Amino acid sequence: MSVTKAEIEAALARVTLPDGRSLIAHDLIRALSIEAGAVRFVIEAPTPEVARQMGPLRDAAEKIVSELPGVSRVSVALTAHGPAEKPAAPSLKIGGHPKPQDGPSRPAGVKRILAIGSGKGGVGKSTVSSNLAVALARAGRKVGLLDADIYGPSQPRMMGVNKRPASPDGKTIIPLHAHGVTLMSIGFMLEEGKAVVWRGPMLMGALQQMLGQVEWGELDVLLVDLPPGTGDVQLTLCTKSELSGAIVVSTPQDVALIDARKALDMFSTLKTPVLGLIENMSLFVCPDCGAEHQIFGQGGVAAEAQKLGIPLLGALPIDLETRLAGDSGTPVAAGDGPMAQAYARIADGLIKGGMA
Repeated sequence: MSVTKAEIEAALARVTLPDGRSLIAHDLIRALSIEAGAVRFVIEAPTPEVARQMGPLRDAAEKIVSELPGVSRVSVALTAHGPAEKPAAPSLKIGGHPKPQDGPSRPAGVKRILAIGSGKGGVGKSTVSSNLAVALARAGRKVGLLDADIYGPSQPRMMGVNKRPASPDGKTIIPLHAHGVTLMSIGFMLEEGKAVVWRGPMLMGALQQMLGQVEWGELDVLLVDLPPGTGDVQLTLCTKSELSGAIVVSTPQDVALIDARKALDMFSTLKTPVLGLIENMSLFVCPDCGAEHQIFGQGGVAAEAQKLGIPLLGALPIDLETRLAGDSGTPVAAGDGPMAQAYARIADGLIKGGMA
């Protein structure tokens, strides 16, 4: 009596792997043939590493089939189906001279672009940008965050992302995601601690790439974290992009407000509407006694906003939790504490005002 393929498969179904499933259940049997009582088949492991551990399993399969009536000889080969060799990723380079364009543009699918700027560094503009992006995302908006601070990109650390974006063709850039926000930063393209030593045209070319070549998808708002000051990046963004408006961040003291006024004047000169001011580090609340201390003065940004007829979008205290959260890569706005609620109120105001 000759053995059948069904009988052999039934026998092999009794040979189990460490996870309790059989050779048949794992679909590891290939090229099963029967010829005059001689049975041949191949056990194909998923990887070479697994195949090296399957010698005893092959012996067990050979033994159980050889015991079937009608089987005169059994030949079992053990092989591995290695992963297909991946083609080399296309070379993706950021920087270079900007390409000519007919006029201001906006990435496809992006409804609004909001620039977040400051007249000087050290006022917490990037911290405000990352937390505001997360707060808007938690409020149900589709949010993107572009780190346009080419010389000092900080969003990779603050958003807890440290990977190189993919590119299917060497031109299109696939952005990264964290905390519900779509992200792009020159920092993703560089080793940590690596300096960007570029002249103005390279900066403008990089900004043009990160706006136009990134697949941002459908976004309600794209926040652009600008570098401090009033230089090439600000000029390029305001003249080459369809900006919906700008938000200026400042601390309350006079020396910060002097530079904030320059940022406000720049946006005015470039015909970019300023949607409001945010006063950062407005006060310090002692964690031990609860007393409030106006370390950088009091109400300077609020007074400036009233003087210029610009909304004060919010006042944020200086806060240890905010710093720790930013350093750890999980913005404080992703939590439920008082600072998260403060950012949520600013986000809610932007949404209700039709700005986000």
